[in-house]
Amino acid sequence: MSTPSAPPPCPHLAAHRLSSRPLRFLRRCLRVRPLGRPEIRRDPRELPRCSPCATAAPSTPSPRLYACLSCAAVFCPSHAASHASASAGPGHQIAVDVDRAELFCAACGDQVYDPDFDHAVFLAQSSSLLPSTSSSSPSPAPRKRRRVDYRAWAPDPAEFALMSSADPTTSASAAAPAGLRGLNNLGNTCFMNSVLQALLHAPPLRNYFLGDRHNRFLCPRRTPVRHRAAEAEAAKVACLACDLDEIYSAAFSGDRMPYSPAKFLYSWWQHASNLASYEQQDAHEFFISILDHIHENIKDDQHKPHTQGHGDCCIAHRVFSGILRSDVTCTSCGFTSTTFEPCMDISLDLDIGHNTSFGVANTKSHVRNGERSLAGVNSKVSTLMRCLERFTRAERLDAEQKFFCERCNERQESLKQMSIRRLPLVCCFHIKRFEHSSVKKVSRKVDHCLQFPFSLDMAPYLSSSILRSRYGNRIFPAEASDADAVSELSSEFEIFAVITHSGNLEAGHYVTYLRLNNHWYKCDDAWVTRVEEHTVRSSQAYMLFYVQKTLYYKACERAAAV
Repeated sequence: MSTPSAPPPCPHLAAHRLSSRPLRFLRRCLRVRPLGRPEIRRDPRELPRCSPCATAAPSTPSPRLYACLSCAAVFCPSHAASHASASAGPGHQIAVDVDRAELFCAACGDQVYDPDFDHAVFLAQSSSLLPSTSSSSPSPAPRKRRRVDYRAWAPDPAEFALMSSADPTTSASAAAPAGLRGLNNLGNTCFMNSVLQALLHAPPLRNYFLGDRHNRFLCPRRTPVRHRAAEAEAAKVACLACDLDEIYSAAFSGDRMPYSPAKFLYSWWQHASNLASYEQQDAHEFFISILDHIHENIKDDQHKPHTQGHGDCCIAHRVFSGILRSDVTCTSCGFTSTTFEPCMDISLDLDIGHNTSFGVANTKSHVRNGERSLAGVNSKVSTLMRCLERFTRAERLDAEQKFFCERCNERQESLKQMSIRRLPLVCCFHIKRFEHSSVKKVSRKVDHCLQFPFSLDMAPYLSSSILRSRYGNRIFPAEASDADAVSELSSEFEIFAVITHSGNLEAGHYVTYLRLNNHWYKCDDAWVTRVEEHTVRSSQAYMLFYVQKTLYYKACERAAAV
């Protein structure tokens, strides 16, 4: 058996070594991609093309392009031999692969090896792994970027048609809207599927993830820094934001087959180990738990000073966080203590059979929300507006809850009134259908129907409106703020999701109704069907999701429609 011998060295490369300086000088012309593959350094706006192919008839472009080391001409493998023979003078036979930084002999039509060039590639790869402070060669000073004025881009008809065909939120037809995909039940996980369907179609949250604002492939919790090996193990904790980003990609991929969010469920179990079981959970508790863990995973502006309840520390708070105002007034001296509390949702009691003068005196808000007939005729029908009025009306605290008055310097009877200081982008209303009595030790579910409007005006329940009704126009300067002004400008809301609960406490089921393109769709785990409006109105609403019709941008002091 003959021993295989090494291929003979390329005579053209040997001649190039004698006539030119060592190829190690090409190190300054190399750069390393993020995945570690070297390539020839060039302007990002430059698109290399084969010169002969560009002048010839159009054909399929070659995936490999070579640059001559002598004249920098770019050619493909088909025109390599012609360039080597047509060029005058020695040295035009040796070229370098533009995308892979490999030497190529145009005359031999094969790759060649040079130890000096291989050493240059090794040095380029090694320097890319070192911190910038430990680099042996001084890096060039960064060029100062030129500031340019912002100019709004107005697409022409051709660009608008291209965007409409590529945008996942507008490309689908009315029969099958984008992102409408069923979720498989993994064992009593209808509570999770119903909340995920509502989150998938919350416009601000949807635009955040589909806009690649949180990329699961670049998340620092998934890809820890190499030199921080001590913290790498802690960084491997499951990131719910990354798993939610994966669900968004799957839902808006165009695939209509039901999706199994098993990875998301497992990650949630890691964060909430006390709820890691296949038992039925409460959808509202799951919703709050998800937002809390997303808040822990995503903190966009950690360097910014964060005031309690400001709501701009993460995407979960920017979308769902609002501020409630609580006024406790002493009935003896009139002293009022005011506190502010951030909230991710508003929990409302069902107002059944309370059609008193209170319900008649607030017919204006009912008319504004299109529910006057429901609130003024049938006292046994509970409406969302009546629940909100009950939430914001003054209530007398009993003797066990006496308020310590700073002016009287003793505990006094008092009146407490809640109001909404600042509205969130997405307003979530939680209807308290589950009652638990600690005295009777009995739990039951309230099965009464709740009437709710599709368009909701929250102005009557804002702190500014409550203060005007209490003091008239005598509002002190300290009471007014930018948050009140912004909330008054953007108090109109539109419904987009309803989570319902059917059954009892022991055996219940959650279903989500989504409003897409002015049509209602029922998401019952893996089954998605289109339903009529009356089906949604007659359901037992448990969670209602409204989104602002108008977004107010404080930076530019103008309003823009959603």
